[in-house]
Amino acid sequence: MSTVAARPSDRRISPVFLGILAVTAVTGWATWTGFAEQPGLAVFLFVTSAWVVSLCLHEYAHARTALHSGDISVGAKGYLTLNPAKYTHALLSVVLPVVFVIMGGIGLPGGAVFIERGRIRGRWRHSLISTAGPLTNVLFAIVCTAPFWLDALDGVPADFRFALAFLALLQVTAAILNFLPVPGLDGYGVLEPWLSHTVRRQVEPFAPFGLLFVFALLWVPEVNGAFFGVVDALLGSLGIREVETFCGYDLFRFWSETSGVCAVSP
Repeated sequence: MSTVAARPSDRRISPVFLGILAVTAVTGWATWTGFAEQPGLAVFLFVTSAWVVSLCLHEYAHARTALHSGDISVGAKGYLTLNPAKYTHALLSVVLPVVFVIMGGIGLPGGAVFIERGRIRGRWRHSLISTAGPLTNVLFAIVCTAPFWLDALDGVPADFRFALAFLALLQVTAAILNFLPVPGLDGYGVLEPWLSHTVRRQVEPFAPFGLLFVFALLWVPEVNGAFFGVVDALLGSLGIREVETFCGYDLFRFWSETSGVCAVSP
Protein backbone atom coordinates (compact mmCIF):
# COMPACT_ATOMS: atom_id res chain seq x y z
CA MET A 1 0.00 0.00 0.00
CA SER A 2 1.49 3.30 -1.07
CA THR A 3 1.77 6.30 1.16
CA VAL A 4 0.75 9.82 0.19
CA ALA A 5 2.82 12.71 1.44
CA ALA A 6 0.77 15.51 2.96
CA ARG A 7 1.25 19.02 1.60
CA PRO A 8 0.03 22.28 3.14
CA SER A 9 -2.04 22.95 0.02
CA ASP A 10 -3.95 19.70 0.59
CA ARG A 11 -5.77 21.27 3.54
CA ARG A 12 -5.88 24.90 2.48
CA ILE A 13 -9.43 26.18 1.98
CA SER A 14 -10.10 26.60 -1.71
CA PRO A 15 -10.74 30.07 -3.20
CA VAL A 16 -13.71 28.44 -4.97
CA PHE A 17 -15.33 27.62 -1.63
CA LEU A 18 -14.51 31.09 -0.29
CA GLY A 19 -16.16 32.54 -3.39
CA ILE A 20 -19.31 30.51 -2.74
CA LEU A 21 -19.30 31.74 0.85
CA ALA A 22 -19.00 35.31 -0.41
CA VAL A 23 -21.98 34.84 -2.72
CA THR A 24 -23.96 33.43 0.21
CA ALA A 25 -23.07 36.42 2.38
CA VAL A 26 -23.82 39.05 -0.28
CA THR A 27 -27.12 37.51 -1.41
CA GLY A 28 -28.11 36.92 2.21
CA TRP A 29 -27.52 40.62 2.84
CA ALA A 30 -29.52 41.52 -0.28
CA THR A 31 -32.38 39.29 0.89
CA TRP A 32 -32.29 40.81 4.38
CA THR A 33 -32.18 44.45 3.25
CA GLY A 34 -34.45 44.14 0.23
CA PHE A 35 -31.65 45.68 -1.83
CA ALA A 36 -32.39 43.57 -4.91
CA GLU A 37 -35.12 44.78 -7.27
CA GLN A 38 -36.15 41.15 -7.73
CA PRO A 39 -36.38 39.58 -4.23
CA GLY A 40 -36.91 36.14 -5.71
CA LEU A 41 -33.56 36.27 -7.50
CA ALA A 42 -31.78 37.21 -4.27
CA VAL A 43 -33.51 34.37 -2.43
CA PHE A 44 -32.64 31.92 -5.21
CA LEU A 45 -28.95 32.86 -5.15
CA PHE A 46 -28.83 32.90 -1.35
CA VAL A 47 -30.48 29.51 -0.88
CA THR A 48 -28.58 27.88 -3.77
CA SER A 49 -25.16 29.10 -2.63
CA ALA A 50 -25.90 28.20 1.00
CA TRP A 51 -27.06 24.77 -0.18
CA VAL A 52 -23.80 24.26 -2.10
CA VAL A 53 -21.88 25.31 1.03
CA SER A 54 -23.70 22.60 2.96
CA LEU A 55 -22.89 20.07 0.22
CA CYS A 56 -19.20 20.95 0.52
CA LEU A 57 -19.32 20.61 4.31
CA HIS A 58 -21.17 17.29 3.96
CA GLU A 59 -18.41 15.84 1.79
CA TYR A 60 -15.67 17.45 3.88
CA ALA A 61 -17.07 15.68 6.96
CA HIS A 62 -16.80 12.33 5.17
CA ALA A 63 -13.23 13.07 4.10
CA ARG A 64 -12.07 14.48 7.42
CA THR A 65 -13.45 11.50 9.32
CA ALA A 66 -11.78 9.15 6.83
CA LEU A 67 -8.48 10.98 7.32
CA HIS A 68 -8.58 10.43 11.07
CA SER A 69 -9.65 6.83 10.49
CA GLY A 70 -6.59 5.98 8.41
CA ASP A 71 -7.19 7.09 4.81
CA ILE A 72 -4.50 9.72 4.34
CA SER A 73 -5.11 9.79 0.58
CA VAL A 74 -8.09 12.15 0.94
CA GLY A 75 -5.72 15.10 1.31
CA ALA A 76 -3.95 14.50 -1.99
CA LYS A 77 -7.33 14.17 -3.71
CA GLY A 78 -8.27 17.69 -2.61
CA TYR A 79 -11.24 16.67 -0.49
CA LEU A 80 -10.04 18.69 2.50
CA THR A 81 -9.99 21.98 0.57
CA LEU A 82 -13.81 22.19 0.41
CA ASN A 83 -13.53 22.68 -3.35
CA PRO A 84 -16.57 21.05 -5.02
CA ALA A 85 -14.58 20.72 -8.25
CA LYS A 86 -12.35 18.15 -6.51
CA TYR A 87 -15.16 15.69 -5.90
CA THR A 88 -14.96 12.42 -7.82
CA HIS A 89 -18.51 12.78 -9.14
CA ALA A 90 -19.25 16.46 -9.69
CA LEU A 91 -22.57 15.57 -11.33
CA LEU A 92 -23.76 13.59 -8.31
CA SER A 93 -22.25 15.84 -5.68
CA VAL A 94 -23.32 19.30 -6.86
CA VAL A 95 -25.28 19.41 -10.12
CA LEU A 96 -27.96 16.81 -9.35
CA PRO A 97 -28.62 18.03 -5.77
CA VAL A 98 -29.17 21.57 -7.09
CA VAL A 99 -31.45 20.23 -9.85
CA PHE A 100 -33.42 18.26 -7.23
CA VAL A 101 -33.95 21.45 -5.22
CA ILE A 102 -35.14 23.38 -8.28
CA MET A 103 -37.45 20.61 -9.49
CA GLY A 104 -39.05 19.56 -6.24
CA GLY A 105 -37.71 21.46 -3.26
CA ILE A 106 -35.92 18.32 -2.08
CA GLY A 107 -32.52 18.37 -0.42
CA LEU A 108 -30.68 15.24 -1.44
CA PRO A 109 -26.86 15.21 -1.43
CA GLY A 110 -25.25 12.54 -3.57
CA GLY A 111 -22.13 10.45 -3.21
CA ALA A 112 -19.05 12.45 -4.04
CA VAL A 113 -15.82 11.45 -2.32
CA PHE A 114 -13.92 8.23 -2.92
CA ILE A 115 -12.66 6.74 0.32
CA GLU A 116 -9.96 4.07 0.15
CA ARG A 117 -11.69 1.70 2.52
CA GLY A 118 -8.78 -0.72 2.49
CA ARG A 119 -6.77 1.76 4.55
CA ILE A 120 -9.35 1.78 7.33
CA ARG A 121 -9.57 -0.83 10.07
CA GLY A 122 -12.66 -1.47 12.14
CA ARG A 123 -16.33 -1.59 11.19
CA TRP A 124 -17.22 1.24 13.56
CA ARG A 125 -14.85 3.57 11.74
CA HIS A 126 -16.41 2.73 8.39
CA SER A 127 -19.88 3.42 9.79
CA LEU A 128 -18.74 6.68 11.36
CA ILE A 129 -17.36 7.92 8.04
CA SER A 130 -20.77 7.41 6.43
CA THR A 131 -22.56 9.01 9.38
CA ALA A 132 -20.41 12.16 9.38
CA GLY A 133 -21.92 13.61 6.19
CA PRO A 134 -25.62 13.58 7.17
CA LEU A 135 -24.71 14.83 10.64
CA THR A 136 -23.48 18.06 9.03
CA ASN A 137 -26.95 18.48 7.52
CA VAL A 138 -28.42 17.95 10.98
CA LEU A 139 -26.13 20.64 12.40
CA PHE A 140 -26.92 22.96 9.48
CA ALA A 141 -30.64 22.40 10.12
CA ILE A 142 -30.18 23.27 13.79
CA VAL A 143 -28.50 26.56 12.81
CA CYS A 144 -31.23 27.42 10.28
CA THR A 145 -34.08 26.62 12.64
CA ALA A 146 -32.51 28.22 15.74
CA PRO A 147 -34.12 31.67 15.22
CA PHE A 148 -37.52 29.95 15.05
CA TRP A 149 -37.33 27.68 18.10
CA LEU A 150 -35.50 30.35 20.08
CA ASP A 151 -38.30 32.81 19.20
CA ALA A 152 -35.68 35.27 17.94
CA LEU A 153 -37.44 36.49 14.82
CA ASP A 154 -38.17 40.05 15.94
CA GLY A 155 -36.82 42.40 13.29
CA VAL A 156 -36.07 39.62 10.80
CA PRO A 157 -37.42 40.61 7.36
CA ALA A 158 -40.10 38.31 5.96
CA ASP A 159 -38.18 37.38 2.79
CA PHE A 160 -35.13 36.36 4.79
CA ARG A 161 -37.28 34.39 7.24
CA PHE A 162 -38.94 32.54 4.35
CA ALA A 163 -35.57 31.81 2.72
CA LEU A 164 -34.20 30.48 6.00
CA ALA A 165 -37.28 28.29 6.50
CA PHE A 166 -36.87 26.80 3.00
CA LEU A 167 -33.15 26.24 3.58
CA ALA A 168 -34.00 24.46 6.83
CA LEU A 169 -36.42 22.23 4.94
CA LEU A 170 -33.65 21.29 2.50
CA GLN A 171 -31.32 20.35 5.34
CA VAL A 172 -33.95 18.27 7.12
CA THR A 173 -34.90 16.40 3.95
CA ALA A 174 -31.21 15.83 3.18
CA ALA A 175 -30.58 14.38 6.64
CA ILE A 176 -33.62 12.10 6.55
CA LEU A 177 -33.09 10.84 3.01
CA ASN A 178 -29.37 10.29 3.42
CA PHE A 179 -29.94 8.14 6.48
CA LEU A 180 -32.19 5.79 4.49
CA PRO A 181 -30.59 2.31 4.18
CA VAL A 182 -30.60 2.51 0.38
CA PRO A 183 -27.49 1.44 -1.60
CA GLY A 184 -25.57 4.50 -2.69
CA LEU A 185 -26.76 6.62 0.24
CA ASP A 186 -25.02 7.16 3.54
CA GLY A 187 -27.59 5.19 5.51
CA TYR A 188 -26.57 2.06 3.65
CA GLY A 189 -22.91 3.00 4.17
CA VAL A 190 -23.53 2.92 7.92
CA LEU A 191 -24.92 -0.62 7.71
CA GLU A 192 -22.66 -2.03 5.00
CA PRO A 193 -19.65 -2.88 7.22
CA TRP A 194 -21.91 -5.10 9.33
CA LEU A 195 -23.30 -7.10 6.39
CA SER A 196 -21.84 -10.34 5.11
CA HIS A 197 -19.51 -10.27 2.14
CA THR A 198 -22.09 -12.15 0.06
CA VAL A 199 -24.83 -9.59 0.73
CA ARG A 200 -22.49 -6.69 -0.04
CA ARG A 201 -21.55 -8.21 -3.39
CA GLN A 202 -25.21 -8.78 -4.29
CA VAL A 203 -26.16 -5.19 -3.44
CA GLU A 204 -23.12 -3.47 -4.98
CA PRO A 205 -24.48 -3.29 -8.59
CA PHE A 206 -27.49 -1.27 -7.39
CA ALA A 207 -25.48 1.41 -5.58
CA PRO A 208 -25.13 3.79 -8.58
CA PHE A 209 -28.91 3.92 -8.96
CA GLY A 210 -29.93 4.36 -5.32
CA LEU A 211 -30.00 8.16 -5.44
CA LEU A 212 -32.13 8.27 -8.58
CA PHE A 213 -34.43 5.55 -7.22
CA VAL A 214 -35.18 7.59 -4.10
CA PHE A 215 -35.82 10.74 -6.12
CA ALA A 216 -38.12 8.86 -8.53
CA LEU A 217 -39.99 7.33 -5.58
CA LEU A 218 -40.63 10.80 -4.17
CA TRP A 219 -42.51 11.68 -7.35
CA VAL A 220 -45.18 9.14 -6.36
CA PRO A 221 -47.91 11.37 -4.85
CA GLU A 222 -48.65 9.08 -1.91
CA VAL A 223 -44.98 8.70 -0.99
CA ASN A 224 -44.31 12.40 -1.48
CA GLY A 225 -47.27 13.37 0.68
CA ALA A 226 -46.28 11.01 3.49
CA PHE A 227 -42.64 12.11 3.38
CA PHE A 228 -43.34 15.83 3.47
CA GLY A 229 -45.96 15.24 6.14
CA VAL A 230 -43.16 13.94 8.36
CA VAL A 231 -40.86 16.80 7.35
CA ASP A 232 -43.52 19.46 8.01
CA ALA A 233 -44.32 17.92 11.39
CA LEU A 234 -40.66 17.95 12.36
CA LEU A 235 -40.18 21.54 11.21
CA GLY A 236 -43.39 22.51 12.99
CA SER A 237 -42.00 21.15 16.24
CA LEU A 238 -39.04 23.49 15.68
CA GLY A 239 -41.25 26.52 15.20
CA ILE A 240 -41.35 26.68 11.39
CA ARG A 241 -44.82 26.85 9.89
CA GLU A 242 -45.64 25.15 6.61
CA VAL A 243 -46.63 28.50 5.08
CA GLU A 244 -43.10 29.80 5.73
CA THR A 245 -41.40 26.96 3.85
CA PHE A 246 -43.99 27.33 1.08
CA CYS A 247 -43.26 31.04 0.76
CA GLY A 248 -39.53 30.34 0.75
CA TYR A 249 -39.93 27.89 -2.12
CA ASP A 250 -42.28 30.31 -3.90
CA LEU A 251 -39.66 33.08 -3.76
CA PHE A 252 -36.90 30.62 -4.71
CA ARG A 253 -38.73 29.70 -7.93
CA PHE A 254 -38.93 33.34 -9.03
CA TRP A 255 -39.10 32.38 -12.70
CA SER A 256 -42.27 30.31 -12.25
CA GLU A 257 -45.59 31.70 -13.48
CA THR A 258 -47.12 30.90 -10.10
CA SER A 259 -44.32 32.61 -8.16
CA GLY A 260 -44.80 35.91 -6.38
CA VAL A 261 -47.64 34.91 -4.05
CA CYS A 262 -45.44 35.49 -1.00
CA ALA A 263 -43.22 38.29 -2.33
CA VAL A 264 -42.78 41.07 0.21
CA SER A 265 -41.84 44.55 -0.89
CA PRO A 266 -38.95 46.29 0.91
